[in-house]
Formats: sequence, C-alpha cells, structure tokens
Amino acid sequence: METGLRELVHPLLRQLADRIELLWQQHLELAPYDMPPDLGYVEGALEGERLTIENRCYQTPQFRKLHLEIAHLNQGLDILHCVMFPRSEYSLPIFGTDLVGSKSGMISAAIVDLSPVSPDRSLPLCYQRRLSQLSPLELSEPRALPEWGDIFSDYCLFARLVDENEGNKFIQRVTEYLTLTVKSLARLSPSSL
Repeated sequence: METGLRELVHPLLRQLADRIELLWQQHLELAPYDMPPDLGYVEGALEGERLTIENRCYQTPQFRKLHLEIAHLNQGLDILHCVMFPRSEYSLPIFGTDLVGSKSGMISAAIVDLSPVSPDRSLPLCYQRRLSQLSPLELSEPRALPEWGDIFSDYCLFARLVDENEGNKFIQRVTEYLTLTVKSLARLSPSSL
C-alpha cells in the first residue's frame, strides 16, 4: 500500500495491513496477480464524500489470489479487507479478515476466519488441532454472525473492538491464524492436508 493512504486510515488498520504484508513477504513466494491497472488505486465519491481505495493482489503456488484492500471515505469510514483464496488442488481454508473503523476512532466490526472449503464444511485436522490449542480470546462486545454466516468456521471471531487493548488482541489473533496458514505451506503438497 502506498504510504499516503495508510497514514490517513485508523492506526489499527495500518498496523494490520503492515503485519499481513510482512508475513506474506517472509513466508510466501509472491508473484503479481493480473488485475486491471485502474483497480490498484481508485478515487471517486460516495454520497458526496471522497472515496479512496488501494488494492494489492498477488498469487503464489498455493493461492490463486491474495487480496489486500484499504478504503478511506473522507475521514468518515476506513475499511481493511483481506482474503486469501487457495488453489483448488490444495485443501487449504480461505483466510479472511476485515476491519471497519469510524472517524470517532471506534472499530465497529472486526472479523477473522479460516473458512472451510471442504464439502462437509470442516477444516483440515491440522488446523483444527492448532486452533483448538489457542487460548480463548475475550472481547467485551462479540457480534453475532449474519444468517449467511454458515460459510465461516467454528473458529470465526467477530466483534466490535472497544479500545486499543482489544485491538491489539485482535491483531494478535489475526497473526496467529495467518501464521498457521503460511507456515503450514512448508510441508504442503497438493491435497496433502
């Protein structure tokens, strides 16, 4: 992401975007992902406010698309969206995380998950074992998943973050989920999970 937009968004979004990119760079063989050049950086208006969006997309041997997006709505709303889509020959879950911050400094929505892609909607056993070993994350305002939320795993975390401490806990949990994913690739072959 270009430093300019990152400096405008909520500090927690900036911190999470930096962490995601660092883990990608350290553990993955990143290659460019073909996307229209005008979608990398987009400026426009939404309901009369200036909207700026930056997208970064990559691919790896195991993931057909890694997408990191930051959107900034003229000091009214900041959004981080990240998703990692595995290639079909790998039994990897879909990693996803989103943060929604407001100009008041509040994070109204924070979600992270490793969504299963198997027909029975279960995560690979190695993921289940590792995730079940994580200590429970206590956040003061957990949120209910929407009706269509059956796409998420039992380990999905969705909450409103009320302070910096909860923001740090959330970033740590995202880091744990992402680290589990990228470190498992070292011993991975197609359909080996």
